[in-house]
Amino acid sequence: MDHVKIASDNYVAFTFFIGTMAMMAASVFFFFEVNNTSKKWRTSVLVSGIITFIAAVHYYYMRGYNLATGDSPTFFRYVDWILTVPLMCVEFYLITKKAGAKIALLWQLIFASLVMLITGYVGEVLDSGNSVLWGVISGLAYFYIVYLIWFGEVAKLAQKAGPQVEQATRILAWFVLVGWAIYPLGYILGTPGGLFGVKLVSDPAAAIRAMDIVYNIADAINKIGFGLVIYALSRSAEDES
Repeated sequence: MDHVKIASDNYVAFTFFIGTMAMMAASVFFFFEVNNTSKKWRTSVLVSGIITFIAAVHYYYMRGYNLATGDSPTFFRYVDWILTVPLMCVEFYLITKKAGAKIALLWQLIFASLVMLITGYVGEVLDSGNSVLWGVISGLAYFYIVYLIWFGEVAKLAQKAGPQVEQATRILAWFVLVGWAIYPLGYILGTPGGLFGVKLVSDPAAAIRAMDIVYNIADAINKIGFGLVIYALSRSAEDES
C-alpha cells in the first residue's frame, strides 16, 4: 500500500495528523481511567473516551482523504459530528442525572443537536443555494442547546447537584458557547450564501483551507477538553466524598 507523504507546508494535513494523535491519546487515557473511577462517574468518563475515539478514527480517514484529493472532507466531518456532538450533549444529562434529570431532557439535547447538524449539512452540501435558511434553522437549534445549558433545565439541575457539578457544568457551557461558535463561522465561509448574501472573502478556497485548520484545532480542544472536565469532576467529587 502506497503512503502519501505530508508536505512540510501542508498545514491542513498536518493538523489532521496532530488531531488524530491527540484524540487517540485522550481515548487511551480515558479508557484506562474508567476502572479507576467511582461507579457514579464511570459512564461519563467512558463516554468521554468514546467521543475522542470516534473522532480519532474519523480524523485518520479525513487526513487520508485530504492528502489524496486536496479537498476539505466535509462529508466525513459531518459524520464525525453527528456521532460525537450528541454524545457531548449526553454528558450534560449524565452529570445531572443524580439531581433528577429526566430522560426527556436527554432526548431534547440529542434532538436539538441532530437538527443543528443535519440542517447544517443540508445547507452546506445538499442545498447550498438556500444556505442562509438552513443556517438559521441550525443556529436556532444551537441556541436552544445554549439556553438549556446556561439558563434552562440543565443549569437548574446542576445547581441542585452540588458545587462540583455546577462548576463543571458551567465550564462545559463555556465550551458550547465559545468553543462551538467556530463551527457557524466555518459554515458561513464554506457556503456561497456567506453572511446573508454578503461575500466575506475574495478567495473561498483559501478560506476553506484556513477553516479546516481552525476546525481541527477547535475539535481537539472541544472534545478532549470536554472529557478532561468530566474526568476532573469525577476526581473532585471523589475527594469531596
